[in-house]
Amino acid sequence: MKLHDLSPAPGATTSPKRLGRGIGSGLGKTSGKGHKGAKARSGGGKRPGFEGGQMPLVRRLPKRGFTNIWAKEYATVNVGDLMAFEEDTIITTEMLLEKRIIRKAYDGLKVLGGGELSRKLTVQAHAFTASAKEKIEAAGGKAEVK
Repeated sequence: MKLHDLSPAPGATTSPKRLGRGIGSGLGKTSGKGHKGAKARSGGGKRPGFEGGQMPLVRRLPKRGFTNIWAKEYATVNVGDLMAFEEDTIITTEMLLEKRIIRKAYDGLKVLGGGELSRKLTVQAHAFTASAKEKIEAAGGKAEVK
């Protein structure tokens, strides 16, 4: 089978309703919308969340907290994950993305202290936890803040 041989399973696709094509089609004149009313109009119908005039759920519930729009979201990596690299390697965000240790860079890289490290590595990141910095330096490496 090749790409040009692919087609949907029989009965999986149906042709669209052809509205307003005469009385014999069964979908002529009002085109399946009935007579008058909000649902017959263009753009008709109720908005999402409308509950028939009752106070909507989204307005009945109390507001809580806030979202800090300036908060930095870091891609995180544990010290133990850095064992995937050879001794004396300079580890950057790009290298971690390449090895798929992190999937996305976000606003920067933060190294956390989970796991053990026994190799001498130079790690370049935007932030380190105290335990991560301690473990990297104990192994003879360097923790460089970008």
